Amino acid sequence: MKKLMLYFFGLVVLLSQSSCGYNEMVAKDENVGAKWAQVQNAYQRRADLVPNLVNTVKGAANFEKSTLTDVINARAKATSMQISPENLTPENIAAFQAAQGQLSGSLSRLMATVESYPELKSNQNFLELQAQLEGTENRISVERMHFNNAVQDYNTYIRSFPRNIFAGMFGFERKTPFAADPGAQRAPSVQF
Repeated sequence: MKKLMLYFFGLVVLLSQSSCGYNEMVAKDENVGAKWAQVQNAYQRRADLVPNLVNTVKGAANFEKSTLTDVINARAKATSMQISPENLTPENIAAFQAAQGQLSGSLSRLMATVESYPELKSNQNFLELQAQLEGTENRISVERMHFNNAVQDYNTYIRSFPRNIFAGMFGFERKTPFAADPGAQRAPSVQF
């Protein structure tokens, strides 16, 4: 009985000393949530630029309406996709990434189509919006990197012994980082 009491007392002392890493798990989980908010903020900035870009392009005579419609529809889908930090499941991340990828693709097609319109390429408003959009794409990349770093730090922390025992008990589960888009490992073909 004395040994059992001694083991119990030792366990209580050990747990009180380390607090099982619970506070650190909470801090890292909150950091992942904050980084996710920054990712969404960067994507929202892009979505906010799209209407201005579309309106500027609409001014060009005979511009392909289907291209603009694709951009508008992709923006609507991308902005309707909201994921809270508590719901960062692999499926939700993939759905969010797919919606954002669709918007990226339609914006790329829009920019490629613009090449056929010299008056639009020389429009100062369009050039400024294009530069802002390029800067926003860079911000998105940086914020996704910060998010992935926070997810890696969190996942490493909760999966390390002995915290992995307590993480499961307290409901801390592995988070999913952003992954490269399918086919991103292949270099794009450039044709002149």
